[in-house]
Amino acid sequence: MDSTPLHNGAVPDFLQDAQVLLARAQECLQHLELIDNDADACHCLNESLDTLALRADALGLVEVAHYTRTLQQLLAPACAQPHLHGPALPALAACLTLLAWQLELVDPHCGRLDMDTEEQQLLLGELAGLLGQPVGQLCAPCHATGSLCTHPHPGDRQNPHALALPERPH
Repeated sequence: MDSTPLHNGAVPDFLQDAQVLLARAQECLQHLELIDNDADACHCLNESLDTLALRADALGLVEVAHYTRTLQQLLAPACAQPHLHGPALPALAACLTLLAWQLELVDPHCGRLDMDTEEQQLLLGELAGLLGQPVGQLCAPCHATGSLCTHPHPGDRQNPHALALPERPH
């Protein structure tokens, strides 16, 4: 994302709303720690992450949108099966903690987040393994540049659990 300031305070407003959505997601996680596979908590968690990803994407906050969408896509099948319990919950807590850090580090003037993707890939990979989901991978060009992999890859359309976002130019 470039460092051009976004006008009319959109980023600070988003960050304020994002904190509310993140708090709601963390409350859902706490509920899941008390009651395994609770359908209402799963639905709330999924909805909170989806809303956060959509809002970040609408503002062009690619880093936050990609990470949040990938996390939401990992959790959706786990909630539907239901497999969101046990060792997956601490991994989910670590993912939400990283999301909280990302939101703290977003530049409120331009929306830029200068973080590498290594930690989020590790956390998402660990969560995916615990949930029995396919692990999203960076393609070679994105891995080489440290960029987020937000474009389609061969086979993404055949795999309904693929972690790439819908078509987008590099």
